[in-house]
Amino acid sequence: MSDLPYRPNVGAVLFNRAGLVFVARRADMPNAEGAPGGWQLPQGGIDGAEDPGVAVFRELQEEIGTRNAVVIGEYPEWLSYDFPADLVRNPSRGKYRGQRQRWFAMRFLGEDSEIRLDLDPHPEFDAWRWVELTELPALAVAFKRPIYEVLAQAFAEFTGG
Repeated sequence: MSDLPYRPNVGAVLFNRAGLVFVARRADMPNAEGAPGGWQLPQGGIDGAEDPGVAVFRELQEEIGTRNAVVIGEYPEWLSYDFPADLVRNPSRGKYRGQRQRWFAMRFLGEDSEIRLDLDPHPEFDAWRWVELTELPALAVAFKRPIYEVLAQAFAEFTGG
């Protein structure tokens, strides 16, 4: 597993005007409302030589149906996590050991009605909500939790709305 590369990826910590953060529940990990594990931030792969700043807006459009946001911060380093062994053995994910991510703090400029999870024929998410930044680590799957802890500290300055 350690001989596999990390998949280049971007992620968005999307803040609304009240300083709350957008989280969405993965459609392939249904669980009870509010239960830990299936909630995550928008994120996705970088296509070829695509600039991470461009990729993050593309990912927002693909995953939540809007790119009506501005970048208000960026984590200065790449963050990485390893997939659990069962995901690496999965043929659809077996090319990578995990993800290497560039994270952006973004301010959502639109209205909640602009957020659409149903625009893709195979939606990644089936529900979404706004939460306090400090709630992120507890909502994430265990293997993403350390990165969410870093982001909760690094982007705390943006919670003021």
